[in-house]
Amino acid sequence: MTELQTLIEEIPKYQPGADLDVLTRAYRFSEASHQGQQRASGEPYLSHPLAVAHLLVDFKMDVTTVTAGLLHDVLEDTGATKDELEREFGQEIANLVDGVSKIGKLAFSSREERQAENFRKMLVAMARDLRVLMIKLADRLHNMRTLDYLPPEKARKIGQETLDIYAPLAHRLGMAKVKAELEDLALRTLHPEAYVDLQRRVAKRRLEREAEINQVIAILERKLTEVGIEAQIRGRPKHFFSIWKKMHDQGREFDEIYDLTAVRVITSSVRDCYGTLGIIHSLWKPVPGRFKDFIAMPKVNMYQSLHTTVIGPKGDPVEIQIRTWEMHKIAEEGIAAHWLYKEKKAGKDKLDESLVWLRQLIETQQDMKDPREFMDTVRVDLFPDEVYVFTPKGDVKALPESATPIDFAFAVHTKVGEHCVGAKVNGKLVPLRTRLRQGDIVEIVTSPNAHPTRDWLQIVKSTRARSKINQWLKVEERARSIELGRELFEREAKKYRLNANAILGGDDARKVAAELGFPGVDDLLAAIGYGKSSVHQILNKLAPTAILEPPEKARTATSKAKAEQGVRIRGVDDLLVRFAKCCNPLPGDQIVGFITRGRGLTVHTRDCLTVAKSVLDRERLINVEWDVEEETSTRPVRIAVYIGRDRPGLLSEITGAISSQNGNITKAEVTVTDDRRGINNFVVEVADLEQLQGIMTAIREVPDVINVERVRGL
Repeated sequence: MTELQTLIEEIPKYQPGADLDVLTRAYRFSEASHQGQQRASGEPYLSHPLAVAHLLVDFKMDVTTVTAGLLHDVLEDTGATKDELEREFGQEIANLVDGVSKIGKLAFSSREERQAENFRKMLVAMARDLRVLMIKLADRLHNMRTLDYLPPEKARKIGQETLDIYAPLAHRLGMAKVKAELEDLALRTLHPEAYVDLQRRVAKRRLEREAEINQVIAILERKLTEVGIEAQIRGRPKHFFSIWKKMHDQGREFDEIYDLTAVRVITSSVRDCYGTLGIIHSLWKPVPGRFKDFIAMPKVNMYQSLHTTVIGPKGDPVEIQIRTWEMHKIAEEGIAAHWLYKEKKAGKDKLDESLVWLRQLIETQQDMKDPREFMDTVRVDLFPDEVYVFTPKGDVKALPESATPIDFAFAVHTKVGEHCVGAKVNGKLVPLRTRLRQGDIVEIVTSPNAHPTRDWLQIVKSTRARSKINQWLKVEERARSIELGRELFEREAKKYRLNANAILGGDDARKVAAELGFPGVDDLLAAIGYGKSSVHQILNKLAPTAILEPPEKARTATSKAKAEQGVRIRGVDDLLVRFAKCCNPLPGDQIVGFITRGRGLTVHTRDCLTVAKSVLDRERLINVEWDVEEETSTRPVRIAVYIGRDRPGLLSEITGAISSQNGNITKAEVTVTDDRRGINNFVVEVADLEQLQGIMTAIREVPDVINVERVRGL
């Protein structure tokens, strides 16, 4: 009861008037529920929920959260039920405990599926009440502190999960101390020898560097006193994981890393922060490219500080952070520093804005069924490296490192992303695959006729953009599959002189669709188009008495139609041949055929992303080649022409260049921005790849054309 008494004494210091009686009742309930249970260390199990409650008090969480912390394992590890908790402690506490509890009674096909569903449950609970995550972080932190008592293999799995999920979550919530400890404990578990070696070398180097750091602090203290700036200056040793990661990721030796200790300056006001920065840069030479202003442009987790690296008195780099006391509290405690303030305040504040990433993550996960894909997405979304860019109006958008204008477009709005055709970065027109940099001002050029393509999936970095592109492609793919399914059905019906429209429009078609488990006729046609259902079998169900052997001339007509496509297929006859719209192959491209069970074949380029993603359907890929002797027709292809400066007669010169290579323009979209730059999109009919390359070369020779690209898809 001594530890319980400590909790009861500490909570009123930051939450006066809290109902402390509920803590005593929760302690007794937890003690009774866990009676006879022990941890791997041999301690009574109650020691764990008590430690979690103490951590929540350290986080300055409200009494309701601390109470839920005392009870957090009773649903998972004892016979207690949620209804029992609700009767004893109310719905709020019962929901918090349920949100933290794992899914234990359902059957899963794999460990990955169980992990994904547990995390999915936590995400949903977090969306309802973020205190669920605070309890989970406290639970994970205490488990990591006592990991030595578990078998090595189990400990490593928990350590890796902590590094992948929980440390980034702590970072996202701005809880720097929790993040650092979780990462160091995970490093000790996953790489024990490297951890011990690093510990020894850091201790030795720190003694060597201490004199220089103390010299920097003494000089800076004297200078700031002279100009009347009050500040606390201290050395801050970097945690082991950040040093190890720098060595591991950048391939650097320990002796090449100088910033083992950073200097932190804490002042009373923002004005004093910038004044201190000026003093520092007047004393020591700043390292180019190492200054970051997170005060003017805070991180998404509310972190604010000035970062600069200077060449110190002995010629070694010294990292210096400058912040106010309020910023320091937020940097160390993150969301915990805001929790009680948020409770007392109505309406939207910075805390709401900082949790946009959580809402987007939940929105994304709803469409993902594959557990491995879901967990990979979560890891990417929690990855801390970010680039901050501006809209033309000055709004800040936080995007993953190496993000492109397409990522930015989807961050602005889904419709902006779907109709994105080009972008201006810092006033200059750039290709959509351009990597954005810190501080870029990005403006998106849209067109109502523009749509996402599969190529975009290869260049986007944000989970939101990837999810929205996939969502659009699924809808588009379904529409195409219905179209293909209808075409295959009509083709099959024609062989037996049947009216396909009359059959599909009748009640029998709806009944057959329902029998086969499809909501409607369109779903049945989509299944034919996807190759999941046989068109012949379905027609046999709809018109069993009419199915006769097709006449010989029907076979001949089909073969002729196939030959007219200009593609030779070895060992396969009587197939409906189509060209994929996602990559739009031309004679001269390396191609492959993708056969559907509905007897349709789609021709793709070999480097098409759709082909790459069909690795599980290799038996449906067949070798095809261009029938050069037969191929006399032309095929449409889209090209994008980037204009550096629009001028009278330029469009005429571009179309003239296309005509000079015997290309026929069937469609043109001209977009010119206010500063006279532009993107011209043309659909041109060409005979083969060689002719297309000739057209693109001719266009590049036109003055003021800065680039020409072939655009996959139409």
